[in-house]
Amino acid sequence: MYCPSCEKDETQVTDTRDAGRAIRRRRECLSCGFRFTTFERIEIRRFSVIKKDGRRETFDRNKILNGINKACEKRPISKETTENITHIIEKELSEQLQSEIPSVHIGELVMKQLKKLDPVAYIRFASVYQSFDNLGAYEQALKQLKKPRK
Repeated sequence: MYCPSCEKDETQVTDTRDAGRAIRRRRECLSCGFRFTTFERIEIRRFSVIKKDGRRETFDRNKILNGINKACEKRPISKETTENITHIIEKELSEQLQSEIPSVHIGELVMKQLKKLDPVAYIRFASVYQSFDNLGAYEQALKQLKKPRK
């Protein structure tokens, strides 16, 4: 592991802990003494995302996590919960065994999870994801949210 401070590869693990779906390691550089943390997680099968404009890019779980975190900002939702939602979505996508997945499908999965979790986070995400441009779009989303679940 390269030290982020001096960029030498002489580091030592000083502590290892379980961090849910990852392993957290504290490291120390043997050259400069700098301490830093790394996380190890299992890499799920790689696939491409087809964007709305037709571009293709490699799937990046951090984009989902960032979107969920933004929607849940200042809400009573823990980082662990947003990590778990991201993991659920990532697992569901990898189980589909497709090499390319439309971004629309990913957005729908995120909205489905947020709808179950928190109505405000759901509306926040939906407003950006679906590009709400008027009050009517918000009203429609609120009506969908108020519908009784079957």
